Amino acid sequence: MHRIHRIDLDDALPLLAAGRAKAEELGVKQTLCVCDESANVIALHRIPGARLTGVDIAIAKAFTAAGHERATHLFNEPPNGPALPGNEAFGISHMLPGKFAIFVGGFPLVHDGQIVGAVGISGGNGEQDKAVGAAMLAEFEALVSAPAP
Repeated sequence: MHRIHRIDLDDALPLLAAGRAKAEELGVKQTLCVCDESANVIALHRIPGARLTGVDIAIAKAFTAAGHERATHLFNEPPNGPALPGNEAFGISHMLPGKFAIFVGGFPLVHDGQIVGAVGISGGNGEQDKAVGAAMLAEFEALVSAPAP
């Protein structure tokens, strides 16, 4: 039998709070998305003033990270990023137009070796998106390592 771990809204809200706190510390207006293991959106937060386009971008980043079980920036990281020209997945982003993101800002959520969801961050530069993602991942790690009530 295969045991499935699943996150829900109660798990997602602290991740959004951690991401928002980091974004505010950095002074950047971002959109933050948390999805489940099937890449369905659980929670989305567009910080006031964040670009409207960030909604779809954050969702695409979370979708990609959950669906492909890797951080989105790894697709284009030289020299072996699979989506780089000449590599095995070059052009993969054209398979699901508007849903597949191969640039920084999407990070899988892993628990007990399983992908249980992902986060997507849009609105900052690459380093800002990574920093906010790191804050969200750290909050996730704190949640899953906390003793059960």
